[in-house]
Amino acid sequence: MPQVSTHTITPDCTLIRWRISETETALSGQLRLTDDEQLDLGGIAHPGQRLEWLACRIALKTLVESMGGCYTGLWKDEFGKPHLRNLAGHISLSHTPGWAAAVWHQARPVGLDIEPIRDQFTRVVPRVLSASEIADANGQPDRLAVYWCAKEALYKLYGKRQLTFREHLLVDPFPTGATYLTGHVRLPDHQETVALYCLHVEPGLVIVTY
Repeated sequence: MPQVSTHTITPDCTLIRWRISETETALSGQLRLTDDEQLDLGGIAHPGQRLEWLACRIALKTLVESMGGCYTGLWKDEFGKPHLRNLAGHISLSHTPGWAAAVWHQARPVGLDIEPIRDQFTRVVPRVLSASEIADANGQPDRLAVYWCAKEALYKLYGKRQLTFREHLLVDPFPTGATYLTGHVRLPDHQETVALYCLHVEPGLVIVTY
């Protein structure tokens, strides 16, 4: 049996996490892919990434069906953002080796990221943080991971291109271990402040923004 857990973020927003233990054959047998989805999967060569791609969709299918919906696949808009076919609401997907996650918000756009906490965040993440965010993180891998994960979720929420993590996606300072954060999308033609929900669970962090 798969190891699955669900989390109610708000009454309109539910998250599912899926620990991947199945083979590709077992996963693919649980889905009926659209032609576009088959093309997408066919373009992925790495075996682990194929597993994660499939597991994300099975996790979403499981979530939709648990809430009384009929899952018929996904379609992607011009920016590559996924949407449910024939169902209302907004979704986001994320994966990392060994894990897949999906979130469904009934009314509002949503963004999701799932990450383990890794030491290399100390080398990579400061490149995409503002000066104030770098100072607040203070070189701590767990805090850098939150900033990175939050910005990835903000990027998926906005769902468009031509923005940078350092300049356009910002996160307010937060106490270590905080569950609720505040994020901002700041573009010349678009200003938005959004809530971020941070779960400190396996494989490290899951952040949902809505």
